[in-house]
Amino acid sequence: MSHIDPMSLPAPDPADPAGLDDLLSEDEKEVRSAVRQMLDASAEPYIAEWFENGGIPNIRELTKELGSLGVLGMHLEGYGCAGMSAVEYGLACLEIEATDSGLRSLVSVQGSLAMFAIWRWGSEEQKQEWLPQMAAGDAIGCFGLTEPDVGSDPGSMQTRARRDGDDWVLDGRKMWISNAPYADVAVVWAKTDEGVRGFIVPTGTPGFSAPEIKHKLSLRASATGELVLDGVRLPASAMLPEARGLKGPLACLNEARYGIVWGSLGAARSSMETARRYARERVQFGKPIGAFQLTQQKLADMSLEYTKGYLLALHLGRRKDSGLLRPEQVSIGKLNNVREAIEICRTARTILGANGISLEYPVIRHQNNLESVLTYEGTVEMHTLVLGQLLTGEPAFR
Repeated sequence: MSHIDPMSLPAPDPADPAGLDDLLSEDEKEVRSAVRQMLDASAEPYIAEWFENGGIPNIRELTKELGSLGVLGMHLEGYGCAGMSAVEYGLACLEIEATDSGLRSLVSVQGSLAMFAIWRWGSEEQKQEWLPQMAAGDAIGCFGLTEPDVGSDPGSMQTRARRDGDDWVLDGRKMWISNAPYADVAVVWAKTDEGVRGFIVPTGTPGFSAPEIKHKLSLRASATGELVLDGVRLPASAMLPEARGLKGPLACLNEARYGIVWGSLGAARSSMETARRYARERVQFGKPIGAFQLTQQKLADMSLEYTKGYLLALHLGRRKDSGLLRPEQVSIGKLNNVREAIEICRTARTILGANGISLEYPVIRHQNNLESVLTYEGTVEMHTLVLGQLLTGEPAFR
């Protein structure tokens, strides 16, 4: 083995001091680059305004552009879906959330919740009807599980579906549903005499409405609403035939959580890089604040936690691509990476000082968004208990 003097090697990139890019294939880098280029052109210049104004005015055009790029349901096979790897999907989520968590929520809800539910649990007819147009961004989906009084305990849902002749009639409410105000189709979970079942509900069905939830201070670029089901009558063919019990919706949530493991790192990277650049430019006491030890400690700690989170996400992605990823392992990733990402954002905010609360910089926007990401798709408490049960063999949920 030949000896190479480490000091003769090129200095590491300050934006990637551990050389994480060496772990990616050329195809994976190309996917990442394509997503970044699209976002830089179509979203990055406008995202602060969308956040401040509380919505994306050209949401359908943007969704179609995401569909043309192939990121909607990109990890699913067939039916117009791109069929890419779990790692490629994760890298796309990272880049999308580096622009904004609300955009990544749009993609996650579309692909990993609504589309995955139909792809995994639907009939062939349902798949043929909905998946191609959803993959193209021509139809937007939402996923109705959470209710006003039911969050972490979906088994206590109050939404009911009853048979009436050959039809199903749905009554109930769902709450905090991303994409709901402009969705074309909702995947709704309801209790029946046969247990929990899933239903495909076109949003134009009589008795269905999706009023928008206003006054949010987080995920403001993402439209969130209620689903109100008041005697919504559906044909028998609207039921997802392969989903029985809570296994159906929980499998969908696991797909979305995997995307969050990667996505949260995007918000962290954006904030960390903003802080690093700011520390080199902001002069106090005659020199850049990046020359002071306390600032360097903050930057070093942020870089370390980001690196560890990235390695964890990549490891879980490789396991998923090998068919070896367990839900408990996704919980490890979601628990660690969102928790560390929000701490990175908070630390970056301190480096920017008062500028850290301005939308002229992305940091406070990412920090506020992550407050929602910390809670949805499983709270910190629930993922902690999932890991606790794995470590002890004792369930402590009740």
